[in-house]
Amino acid sequence: MKAMTLKSFGGTDAFELREMPKPVPGAGQVLVRVHATSINPLDYQVRRGDYQDYVPLPAITGHDVSGVVEEVGAGVTAFVPGDEVWYTPQIFDGPGSYAEYHVAAESIIGKKPASLTHLEAASLTLVGGTAWEALVGRAQLRVGESVLVHGGAGGVGHVAIQVAKAIGAKVFTTARADQFEFVRSLGADVTIDYETQDYVEVVMRESAGKGVNVIFDTIGGDTLARSPDALAQLGRVVSIVDLAKPQNLIQAWGKNASYHFVFTRQNRGKLDELSALVERGQLRPHVGATYSLADIPLAHARLESRDKGLIGKVAIAVVPDANPKAAQAQP
Repeated sequence: MKAMTLKSFGGTDAFELREMPKPVPGAGQVLVRVHATSINPLDYQVRRGDYQDYVPLPAITGHDVSGVVEEVGAGVTAFVPGDEVWYTPQIFDGPGSYAEYHVAAESIIGKKPASLTHLEAASLTLVGGTAWEALVGRAQLRVGESVLVHGGAGGVGHVAIQVAKAIGAKVFTTARADQFEFVRSLGADVTIDYETQDYVEVVMRESAGKGVNVIFDTIGGDTLARSPDALAQLGRVVSIVDLAKPQNLIQAWGKNASYHFVFTRQNRGKLDELSALVERGQLRPHVGATYSLADIPLAHARLESRDKGLIGKVAIAVVPDANPKAAQAQP
C-alpha cells in the first residue's frame, strides 16, 4: 500500500511517500480501505516534533479515517466487509491514517453517516469528537445557556457552533469580519471580530453584564487567560490548547469557575451521537480545501500558515474518486 511516512521531525520535507506492507487485522480489529482523511493542527504539531517522545520514527501519522471495511478479524461482530465506516485512530498508539489501509479496534469505529461523503466524514471525526467531549462531556452545556466559541470558522470551532446550537444554547463566536456570514450560517447568534473588537467587552455588553456560561477555547493565549472576565457565575472554561499562559485564577475563583482541558478520547459512542446530529440536519462539516495523498506536505503547509482564506477543514482524498474534484489540490 502507499503511505505518507514521516522519516524525521521537522518541516514538510520530512514526509516521504512509500510503499508499505498492507496491515492485517488481528482479533477484535477491522481492516479499512481508507477513502479519505484530513489535516488537523495536531498533525503538523506531531510532524514538527512537539510530541516526539510519543511517536517512534519512521511513522505513519494522521488522525481521521473515512473508508470501507475490507476485512474483519476474529470476534468482530459489528462490521462486515463493505460497510462504510468512520473513526479517529488511537492517538499515539500505532500507525495513523495517511495510508491506503488502516487497522483499528472494533470498539472505536462507527458507521459512517450515509448523508456525508467520505471527505466530509473524514473532516468530522477528530474535530467532532473533540467538540462533543468539550461541550457535552466536560462543560455539560444545557439548553438555554450561552457559550463563547473562540475561532468559530476553524476546524473545531465551526463544528462546536453547530453542536452548541443543536443543544439549544445561545452562541457567541470570534472570527474575522469576512467570516461572519459563514459562522452565522452555522447558527452563531453573536459574532465578534477578533481583529477589531475586544471579545470581553462585546460579551458583557450583549449579555447585559452577566457573561456567558461556557467558554470554549481553541486558540490559547489571551483567549484563555482573559476568559474569567467574560464568564458568568458558576461558568465553565474548556480548552483544547496544550500550551497556555499563566491563568487569571483569582478572577476565576471569584466566579466559582471550573476549568477543563481536553485531549479527546476515541470511542464509538461520540461518533454515534455526531451521526445522529448529521442525520437530523443539525451538523455538517465544511471542507475548505482538498488534496491528494501525495500532496499531504502541501496540505500541512497551508493549514500551518494560517491561510486567511481557509475556513473549515482541509481534507485528503486517499481514493481519488472519494470526490470527483478531489484529485487536484485546491489553490
